[in-house]
Amino acid sequence: MSKTANSTLDLPADQDFVCGQSQTIQSLNAIVGQIASTEIAVLLVGESGTGKEAYARLIHRLSAHGRLPLKKVNCAVSEPGQLLPQIKDWVQAPPEDSRHGSGTLFLDGVDELDPTGQKLLLSLLRDGGTGEVSQTGLRVISSASQRLDGEVASGRFRRELYFRINGVCLHLPPLRERKQDIAAFMAYFLTKHASELGQVVPTLGNDELELLASYGWPGNIRELGNLARKIVALGSSKVALADLDTRPGTLSHSAKAYETISLKAAARAASRQVERQLILKALERTHWNRKRAAQELQISYKSLLYKIRQTGVEETKASER
Repeated sequence: MSKTANSTLDLPADQDFVCGQSQTIQSLNAIVGQIASTEIAVLLVGESGTGKEAYARLIHRLSAHGRLPLKKVNCAVSEPGQLLPQIKDWVQAPPEDSRHGSGTLFLDGVDELDPTGQKLLLSLLRDGGTGEVSQTGLRVISSASQRLDGEVASGRFRRELYFRINGVCLHLPPLRERKQDIAAFMAYFLTKHASELGQVVPTLGNDELELLASYGWPGNIRELGNLARKIVALGSSKVALADLDTRPGTLSHSAKAYETISLKAAARAASRQVERQLILKALERTHWNRKRAAQELQISYKSLLYKIRQTGVEETKASER
């Protein structure tokens, strides 16, 4: 997939496949381009297989820490006793420690941590006071397969930890909500796997691409990549695609709903949600001094007042009284 698919990001060569033509992903990538160079903690939320790790690595590569290490911790399989040694050295390493210094800590599946693990992680992370979770310039990126605000409300996820890892929350859309990207994704994966397996790159016909578009993709991009590898390995797209069940009754409710959802509306909603979070963080940092917040956000005071009303930030403050 070429970089021209999204001109808002200067992508490393091995990260091209996060691009897409859908308006939802274009909006997401534009936001990534804005926040990647900052120190703000990032929470990536999306179904399994939507590319959360790819985006975590992309944000790391585009950040000031891009030439430094990225440490991935799989929270889903880490016991509290294993979590401590994996994270402690990274969080507490002094700046002169050339082994780590400042880098990126990627907490994959943070929603899978049990209460003990959440408590331990909270004790290891310190809020720098500006929405940055850091002791030595360490960038923290976390991923979750479900919205954590609901988990916080139900008491299953620690509120303090949620606010420390959620400097800005990015929602990754499932593949069924960005079907115009399927052909480009498939071309990318076919080329990638053909190169790995030493095979000729297969070509899919229009009927086969229509078949892919009619499928619900419960496994999202990961499932599509696995299918591409199967096509290359078998040397026959017909055989590989025969396993796809695209009968109307087998598509998920979300896949059916996709047909009536406006992508423009979805993109606007995603952009407004992130804008709301950035405004709220700025107001919290300045103790709700709107003039100082406007200066931090590099917008006019009048524009900030309008956006506060537009995004409902005032309602959030009122609900906390």
